[in-house]
Amino acid sequence: MSQQFLDGADHLKRSIDWKQGLAIALGVPLLILPSLGYLPTYVSAAAIVIWGLSVVQGFFQNTAYAELATTFPETSGLPGFVQHVFRTGNYEGRYDKGKLLGGFCAWFYGLAWSSVLAIFSILIGSYLYGLFPALAATFTEYQLSLLSGLVIFVGLGVVNWFGLKDGAILGYVLAAVSLIPLAVLTVAPFATGHVDLANITGNWMPADWSWDMHHILILFGIFAIAQWSACGWETAAVYGPEYKEPSRDVPKALYACGIICFFAYVLVQATVIGVLGVDGVLAEPISPLIPVANAVFGHAGTVVTIVMLIAAMILIIQTAYLGSSRSLHSMAEEGNLPKVFGKTNRHGTPFVALFAAAAFNMALLFIGSIPAILAASAIGYTCANGISLFAYVKAKADPAFAGLRRPFRAPRGWKTVAMAFGLFNVPLCVVGVIYLNSLEIGWTLTWLGFAILALFIPVWLYTQHELRSDDGKSDGPLAADSPRINVEVRPHR
Repeated sequence: MSQQFLDGADHLKRSIDWKQGLAIALGVPLLILPSLGYLPTYVSAAAIVIWGLSVVQGFFQNTAYAELATTFPETSGLPGFVQHVFRTGNYEGRYDKGKLLGGFCAWFYGLAWSSVLAIFSILIGSYLYGLFPALAATFTEYQLSLLSGLVIFVGLGVVNWFGLKDGAILGYVLAAVSLIPLAVLTVAPFATGHVDLANITGNWMPADWSWDMHHILILFGIFAIAQWSACGWETAAVYGPEYKEPSRDVPKALYACGIICFFAYVLVQATVIGVLGVDGVLAEPISPLIPVANAVFGHAGTVVTIVMLIAAMILIIQTAYLGSSRSLHSMAEEGNLPKVFGKTNRHGTPFVALFAAAAFNMALLFIGSIPAILAASAIGYTCANGISLFAYVKAKADPAFAGLRRPFRAPRGWKTVAMAFGLFNVPLCVVGVIYLNSLEIGWTLTWLGFAILALFIPVWLYTQHELRSDDGKSDGPLAADSPRINVEVRPHR
């Protein structure tokens, strides 16, 4: 592959194996926490089935992503290979529309992951407010959310300054603190007899559910929200340029995380509904795990659960923090963001991208509304998956990529599978989640979400101006090596 990296954009370092990539991605099973009480609001106990189907959807999608990640081992997951596939080779015009499409996909993806930081910081502030009366007497819940976000972003920034390997160590610690108690809390109610299967079998769908266009659109929107959580383990592929052996490490990390996600999502939702019933879940929509812990373990169990949930949220914030920063770094390398976002320190950490992600989320924290943040996040993530699957189809069909070595290959016919799920995402789930957002938060905040997504256009236009200015100042090999012109694809050595 020819050199496409911008002047000023630095390479990431290959320092982790599949187990360390899995440790960082293990925050993904915890993405179910904000939606444990959300999905049953619309589909009652059928939420269990939707979670299972969504993780299975993730297996179909991530099989395509695993092939792309090993075909383009120097790119950072979805945002990297989509930009690479859609970029037009030997483009001589003013603006490359294919490059813009790839950049938009990376922007959608980075925004979807980045907003996780703000969402879970708000939730942590809420938990702290309820857990410690002394804090509640000093700070408002909103102030605690801002303070929590600031402390967490600074702390994670310090840890990850020294490279992805240290972030993996923190991932191991947080996973042990959060996932083990979560597993116990999920299994214990079945062992103690607190789960009543009639709460599940007797409440599969709401009594007023009908298969009209209104409810079908809601269902597509629910699948988009569920995908935002249950398919997010594709983040294990984002660290492609940092795996020691991408062809082996990427598929292992992806599928290991997917298996964990399947059992986590199905069993956690089944436990919550089985213990509390649908009405009990709706009475405690923010964190139904707390009354489950109280029912099984008493007050002490409730305290332990809150501590576990806070650790879990820090783990998923770390997953999102690293994923979003790698997206920004990848965009800078591909010429879709100013080249300053591609800067790395001597440890191979894209520190400018890390700081930018933290600053962006501090701004989101001032909004203070999880639904408003999710309005842009869910739409962006669904679009990113759809475009990424179309990129897989293009990479399989375009003769320009025929000579590339593919250490991992999806089964025969996966191009058709990818196209089907791409169309499921765009337009079906996108239309559904927009409709759902309009019902829940109104069109004003929904349009605000679109405005956040559209911010990429002026940034991209500025970046293209920056590239042309740099080309005008350069001569010889540097100018010829610019990503805007004379780009060719060769098989990886």
